[in-house]
Amino acid sequence: MHLVSLAVTDFRNLADTVIELDPEGTTVITGSNGAGKTSLLEAAAYLATLQSFRGSPKEALVRRGTERAILRAETRVDDRSLTIEAEVTAAGRSRTQVNRQIVRRRGDLHEALRVTVFSPEDIGVVRAGPADRRRFLDETLAVVDPKAARSAEEVEKVLRQRAALLRGAGRSLTVDAAVTLDVWDARLDGAGTRLVEAREELVGQLAPLAAEHYTRLAGEPTEIGLVYRRSWNGPLVDALSGARDQDLVRGVTTVGPHRDELELTLSGLPSRTHASQGEQRSLALALQLAAHELATVRLGTAPVLLLDDVFSELDPQRSRALLDGLPPGQTLLTTAQPAPPEVTAAKVYAMAHGGHVTPEGAAP
Repeated sequence: MHLVSLAVTDFRNLADTVIELDPEGTTVITGSNGAGKTSLLEAAAYLATLQSFRGSPKEALVRRGTERAILRAETRVDDRSLTIEAEVTAAGRSRTQVNRQIVRRRGDLHEALRVTVFSPEDIGVVRAGPADRRRFLDETLAVVDPKAARSAEEVEKVLRQRAALLRGAGRSLTVDAAVTLDVWDARLDGAGTRLVEAREELVGQLAPLAAEHYTRLAGEPTEIGLVYRRSWNGPLVDALSGARDQDLVRGVTTVGPHRDELELTLSGLPSRTHASQGEQRSLALALQLAAHELATVRLGTAPVLLLDDVFSELDPQRSRALLDGLPPGQTLLTTAQPAPPEVTAAKVYAMAHGGHVTPEGAAP
């Protein structure tokens, strides 16, 4: 699986950008800060995930002064050519198609394009709150286990419906509302339990891989821990029943997969509060490397790798360690400064503000 070409119109600060990628090597995008390099990678990731890896709402993805952004990618999967097209609207419903067939859920894109993203913001997986760590697990599941990803989508849907019912009920339930809430609880029990079991299995698979990558990045053996903590005990449906009075008062669901935590430790201490910035960054990279390695093993081929200016945050030793930990495959890399000498670029584009790109060696 690889990207053949990527065309972007009115996305973020990109007016009209088109690039062709090397099928197996590294395509490098150079340019000053603010030129739109990250936006180009964000567009590629959106076509694989239907969301921004920066966590931005869709209205932020449309260039100011326009109503919609248009994204188009040509991909190659084995001997098949596929076209992914997305229309992202600032207001109203966005839509995505693969070979002119409407994409109704994120999983419909898995056979057309899968990506792994590395960016300086990845440190949030370690430094930020539990939501960032849950998002990391679910984004990894979306690549390696589409069935589990469907459970995550079902959980999100049920939580929205359940919250609306709780808010509408106030602090007391009618008989009809109680029956409806029972139905939502049963659905959340099924989808939520499947999702959490998949997350727990994933954590068990990631832990040894992350430990190996961290040791290489840090240059010394270090004990790291990954432990998944549920926000409830016993069957989820029983926990929901026990928390119902509290949920009615607060108008939200207080137990479930959306309240769980992935605890990360270094040498037995919480990495969020006791690790240095360098240690936190190494741990974040180790987690992403572990996810990329696991995806490569599961899929039989590496996802398209998107590297967003990561080398500006790394010393030479960690840069080499990052590159050494990557399996062969297609890479799209952005940089505001020269990439490490270990990066062999198959194609290089220079990007000016507004997204205008010029192939290296061509006249501007």
